[in-house]
Amino acid sequence: MVNSTEHTAKQRYIVGITGASGSIYGIRLTEVLLSLGYTVHLVISNAGWRVLKEEMDWEASSREEMLEQYFGEWSEQLVYHSFSDIGATIASGSFRVKAMIIVPCSMGTLANIAGGMSANLMTRAADVVLKEERKLVIVPRETPLQAIHLENMLKLARMGVSIVPAMPAFYYRPKTLDDTVDFMVGKVLDILDIEHQLFERWGNGREKF
Repeated sequence: MVNSTEHTAKQRYIVGITGASGSIYGIRLTEVLLSLGYTVHLVISNAGWRVLKEEMDWEASSREEMLEQYFGEWSEQLVYHSFSDIGATIASGSFRVKAMIIVPCSMGTLANIAGGMSANLMTRAADVVLKEERKLVIVPRETPLQAIHLENMLKLARMGVSIVPAMPAFYYRPKTLDDTVDFMVGKVLDILDIEHQLFERWGNGREKF
């Protein structure tokens, strides 16, 4: 018999959106997780809100309204945390979650996590996930990469963090921007072992050579 508290923990995911380009990845992942019945604890950095305004025309001064507009039908499953709320539930290891995904992840956030810095809720939640030996997935979005970026990724990878660079594939012949976004979101879901139908897998319907 599954304990009700444990069952709830297995349904919780933390999604972090930083100021790196590619905020649409984090929004789409949140939407998909909610549509699959999971609870999402969402954290968006101040720079993340700026990028949402630049890339998706979100009104950063009306944050609650924008979240309601995009995720209103799943309002009971979405928990939004202020970036500066270091006392939020997800800042404590006693609050159990299945995994945390930072998508997109800026190089600054990645460096802070690699260095054990917990100056805000995003990095504190990531630190908690690491110390509790839970799953942390980072989707870095930067190009080109310099040596420090690569060293920080290697350091986290050696700690068991899944590094999933925002590198969409083209073998399935995407026709729209949404197709490429869904591919990256699908790769994250694969890492989380969550079934989905977001892209066509290699070999499906293809003849053998």
